[in-house]
Amino acid sequence: MSGGSPKAVALLSGGLDSTLAVKLVLEQGIAVEALNFHTPFCQCNRRGVCEATRVAAEFGIPCRTLPMVDEFFERIRQPRYGYGSGMNPCLDCRILMFSRARKHMVETGADFVFTGEVVGERPMSQRRDAMRIIERESGLQGYLLRPLSAKLLPPTVPEQEGLIDRERLLAIRGRSRKPQMTLAEAHSITDYPCPAGGCLLTDRGFARRMRDLVAYTPHFRLNDVSLLKVGRHFRLNPEVKAVVGRDEDENARIAALARPGDLLLEVGDWGSPTTLLRGSSGEDEIRLAASMTVRYSDAPGRAAVHCRRAEGTGTREFDAEPLGQDVLDALRL
Repeated sequence: MSGGSPKAVALLSGGLDSTLAVKLVLEQGIAVEALNFHTPFCQCNRRGVCEATRVAAEFGIPCRTLPMVDEFFERIRQPRYGYGSGMNPCLDCRILMFSRARKHMVETGADFVFTGEVVGERPMSQRRDAMRIIERESGLQGYLLRPLSAKLLPPTVPEQEGLIDRERLLAIRGRSRKPQMTLAEAHSITDYPCPAGGCLLTDRGFARRMRDLVAYTPHFRLNDVSLLKVGRHFRLNPEVKAVVGRDEDENARIAALARPGDLLLEVGDWGSPTTLLRGSSGEDEIRLAASMTVRYSDAPGRAAVHCRRAEGTGTREFDAEPLGQDVLDALRL
C-alpha cells in the first residue's frame, strides 16, 4: 500500500496490551498512527485524561479519537453475534471498529492495522474463531496484525512481505497478565490502568439497566444512555421509569438530563433527592414517584413534594408518605 517506509494504523485503547503492541511495532521503525474509538460506554479515563491520548503523546505518535454512537446503538439493539456476559456485543463492536480502521488504512496509504489483542484473553472476542470472524467481516484478512500473539497465528501480509520481522513479535496467550506486566517492566512502562474497567456494558448492574432500556425503549437515544449512568433506577410500568438522585451532584446531573415532558420531583423544606419521571405517567405513577422521593429524603415521615415539568411549566405540590422498602426492591433495576 504505502510506497515508502512502512506505515501502520494502531487501535489504541490506552490499556497495557495496546500500549505494548504500539511499542513493539515502533521498535521496528514503522510509522504508527493511532485510532481510539470512543463509545458512551467507555471507562478509559483516569484523572480526567483519555488513556489513549496520554499513551500516544508519550510515544510521540498522532492519535485520532473517533466517536461511535448511533451505529453502535444499532449493534446493541440487534447484535448479529450476540452478547457477552452483560449487554456487550463484543464481536459486532470490534467488526465496526476494525471496518473503520480498514477504511482509514486505505485512505492514508498505510500497510496494515494492528491491535493489542491476545489469543484467549477475552472469552468472547479473542477466541481464535472469533478473531477470524472479525478479520473476515471487517475486510482485514491478511492485514490485521496482533503483535503480542503473532507467532500463534498465521503470518500476515506485512510479515510475509518483510515489512515487519515476525521473529521479533510474541506468542502470548491466555488470561494471565503476567507476561504483559513483565514486558512492561522491561520497557520501563509503569503507568498503565489495571485490567478491570473498559466497557460499562460488561458491568452487571449497568447491563441490567441497559437491558431494560432496550426492552422498553428500543429507539433509545444518547440522553437515555447518559441517564443510565446516574441515580437509582426503578421501572414503574412498561411505559414509565423513575430515576432518583443519590447526592447533590447526581441531582444536578439528573436535572440537566431532563427532557421536555419529563417530571421532576423534590421534597420541600428537607434535604431531598431529585426524582426524574420519564414516560406516559398518570396520577398513580406520579404519586408513586413522590413516595420514592420522600423515602430517600431527610423528611421523617409524610412530607410535601414539589412536582414540576422539566420545561418549567405545570408546578404542583402534594403530600406523600415514604414508600416501603419491599416495594422499592420490587421496582428497582
